[in-house]
Amino acid sequence: MTEESTLLNVVNQISGYVWGPPLLILLVGTGLYLTIRLGFLQVKALPYALKLAFSPEKKNTKSKGDISHYQALTTAMAATIGTGNIAGVATAVVLGGPGAVLWMWVTAFLGMATKYAEAILAVKYRVTNDKGEISGGPMYYLERGLNAKWLGITFAIFGAIAAFGIGNMVQSNTVSDVLNGSFNVPKWGTGLALAVLAGLVIIGGIKSIGRVTSFFVPIMALFYVVGGLIIIIMNFDLVPSAISLIFSDAFTGSAVGGGLLGTAIRYGVARGVFSNEAGLGSAPIAAAAARTDYPGRQALVSMTQVFIDTIIVCSITGITLVMGNLYAGGLTGAELTSASFALFLGDAGTYIVTIGTIFFAFSTIVGWSYYGEKCFSYLFKDKFIPYYRALFILLVFYGAIETLNVIWGIADIMNGLMALPNLIGLLGLSGVVVAETRKFLKVAKEEKELAKSQAN
Repeated sequence: MTEESTLLNVVNQISGYVWGPPLLILLVGTGLYLTIRLGFLQVKALPYALKLAFSPEKKNTKSKGDISHYQALTTAMAATIGTGNIAGVATAVVLGGPGAVLWMWVTAFLGMATKYAEAILAVKYRVTNDKGEISGGPMYYLERGLNAKWLGITFAIFGAIAAFGIGNMVQSNTVSDVLNGSFNVPKWGTGLALAVLAGLVIIGGIKSIGRVTSFFVPIMALFYVVGGLIIIIMNFDLVPSAISLIFSDAFTGSAVGGGLLGTAIRYGVARGVFSNEAGLGSAPIAAAAARTDYPGRQALVSMTQVFIDTIIVCSITGITLVMGNLYAGGLTGAELTSASFALFLGDAGTYIVTIGTIFFAFSTIVGWSYYGEKCFSYLFKDKFIPYYRALFILLVFYGAIETLNVIWGIADIMNGLMALPNLIGLLGLSGVVVAETRKFLKVAKEEKELAKSQAN
C-alpha cells in the first residue's frame, strides 16, 4: 500500500466520523428546532420571500451594505449550486436508493429555517471597516452575539481552509476531468482558463462578484433546469411511478434501519446539506454584505436559496435519475446523471450535464473565494487579502492538473468542522432570531397595509 493510499484511507475514516450520524442529527435537529420556534416561517413567508428576492431594489436611506438583496442571493447560489446538484444527488441515489431524494427534500425544508437564522444573525452582527466595507458571518455572530470569540476563530480557520478544497481545487479538477474526457481538452489549458477567468472576477471583491453572479447564475440554473424539465414533460407518464418509488423506498427496512441512521436517511441528509449548505455557515457571509434595512428582510431572501437549490434543481436531477433507472448499473456521480439525461435526450443530454457541470463548478469557485477571504480577513488583517486571492487563483490552476483524492476527503472534513461552531451559535442565539423576526414581520405588515391603502 502506497503512502498516498494510506493517507487517503485515514482521511476518509476521519471524514466518516465527522459526517457521521451525530453531526447529521445535529444539522437536522437544529433545523427542526428553528422551524418550530419560528412557527414554520418557511411555509408562511415563502411567497413573500420570493417576491423580495426577485423584485427590483428600492432606494432606502436606512439600507446599508455593499450589494443588493438579489446579488447577495446569487452570490450564495453561485457557491451552492455546484457539482453537488449533479454528482451529489446521483451519489445519494446510488448509495441510499431512490428514497434518499425524499430525505433531501426533508433536509431542505428544515434547512430553509436554518438558512434564515444564519442570515438574520449575519446581518445583525456584521461590522464595517475603515473603508466602509462590510464583513459578517458566523465568526462575527459567534464573537459579538454569543461572546465566544474562540468559536469564531475556529469557524474562520476551517472556512479559510475549506475554501481551497471544496470551493476551489475540487471544482477546477471536476471541470478539467469533464473537458478532457468529453473533448480531449488538455487539463493545463482548462486550469489556465479557469484561473484567469476566476481572477478577473475575484480581484474586484464582492461588488465584482455580485455583478457577475447576478447575471451568470440565473442563466446557468435555467439552462440545466429547462433541460431537466424537458425530460420530465416529454416522459410525464414515468413521473408518477418515480415519485411513488421515491416515497415508498424512503420508508423501507434498509432505508430507515441499519445502524443509527438508515441508508436513505443518511445519504439523503448528507447530500442535501452538501448541496444547499444550510447549517455550514458559508452563505451568511454573503448575506451580511447585502443592502438592507432590517436583518429579517435579507434573511427571507437568503431562505429562498435552499428552496431553489434543493427543492427545484436537485429535485429535477433526482426525479430524472429515478425515471432513468440506471442507478443500479455501476455508474455514479456526474457520469450517472449524464447517462440518465442521455437516455432521454441522446447526445443533447450529455452536453447539458457537461456544460452544467462546468458552469456550476466555476460559479462555486467564484462564490467560495469570497467566503474564504472573509474568513481569512477575520483571522488576519485586510491588507493581506490580496495574497489570499493570489494563492486562491494559483490553486485553481493546480487543482485542474493534479489528482485530488486526498483533497476531496480533507474538504469534506473542513466543511463538517465548519458546521459545528455555527450550529452552536444558531442554537445559542435562537432567541435573537425569534425577536428579530417578530420585529420585521410587524414592519412588513405595516408596509403591506400602507401599500394597500395607497392603492385604494
